[in-house]
Amino acid sequence: MNRKQIGIIVAVAVIIVGAIFYFTKGKKTTTVKQIQINGIQESTTPANPENVSPISGLACQNWNKRSFAVMQPADVSARPLAGLSQADMVIEMSAVYGSITRLMGVYGCNNPEEVGSLRSARHDFVHLAKSFDSIYVHWGRADIEQFKEVLNSGVVDDMNCNNDAGKSAGQYCFRHEAEDNMRGVDTGYAKFASLLEGAKNFGYRMENKFVGYQHQAEASIEQRPNGGNLRVAYAKPFDVEYDYDKTSNSYFRTWGNMSDTDRNTKERVAPKNVVVLIADAAPIKVGEQYVNVQIGDPWFDEADSGSAFFYMNGQQYKGSWKKDKRSIESKLMFLDEQGQEIKFVPGQIWVDIIDPGQAHKWTPAS
Repeated sequence: MNRKQIGIIVAVAVIIVGAIFYFTKGKKTTTVKQIQINGIQESTTPANPENVSPISGLACQNWNKRSFAVMQPADVSARPLAGLSQADMVIEMSAVYGSITRLMGVYGCNNPEEVGSLRSARHDFVHLAKSFDSIYVHWGRADIEQFKEVLNSGVVDDMNCNNDAGKSAGQYCFRHEAEDNMRGVDTGYAKFASLLEGAKNFGYRMENKFVGYQHQAEASIEQRPNGGNLRVAYAKPFDVEYDYDKTSNSYFRTWGNMSDTDRNTKERVAPKNVVVLIADAAPIKVGEQYVNVQIGDPWFDEADSGSAFFYMNGQQYKGSWKKDKRSIESKLMFLDEQGQEIKFVPGQIWVDIIDPGQAHKWTPAS
């Protein structure tokens, strides 16, 4: 056997070994262990007294009105975003596997004058919007055929500013004039008054039916630590940090090494509660850029529970999350180590969903 023949055999062997690695060890598998949560039933009784938001626990005029779940980008060229400091809850997770994140602001108590920029719908957010009994607002959608069918099915009350699926809502949205490094896709916005008008014109129910989350009194200032830092290691420049502020009992958010501020108010984004959920993520199919996060959706997911970390009153608490994938309407539940629902501090809840391979670190005050 000559040297050329040996070289060919070695090359073929390398290809075969590589293929075996890809389809076995190299293939993404579920690494988040399903958590058995027994005896936890979703309550149909409101978690809070009347006159407070079912999500934030804050008293407000809109406490019994349906929220709007609005898709917003994480792209640097779109920052700062408008409205997020006024959301009752924000969900942040990967939209493109291994890198780009996307956000969904859930607006109940507060209706900011403008919200944006607006970006495309993703399947991982639709069932979460449904679980909050929200009206789902977005500008276009991911190009996944099954997902198009989901939006067109009417499974969620939908407002699509791009008019390509679901309820066409382009007349209730607008384009900002591009500024600074803003790209064309970053210019989609909506006046909240227009979204309210559109929802009513579509005949959507305007009264909220979400039972909400439980709340507790804030710790007294004497009980609060002098600081603390939480780092959530999404891929740069989507990585975030939260610095605990004792005086306000909130977590000042830094995004890609820059202070995260609201375009509307110029105020620092500073949630009262931060939640880190651990959930497997992988490309939705081979060769596809779109990610599927195993967060309990009824279409693609095998897992619907996992570990969680909660940050409030300057402290870290461990627990778990659960969302029954058998029902799109199931509540996203946040549970302590005893399996009981977490009681949040009244105020904004910011939820970061990360893959087990992504690091997060809490550093208490020294």
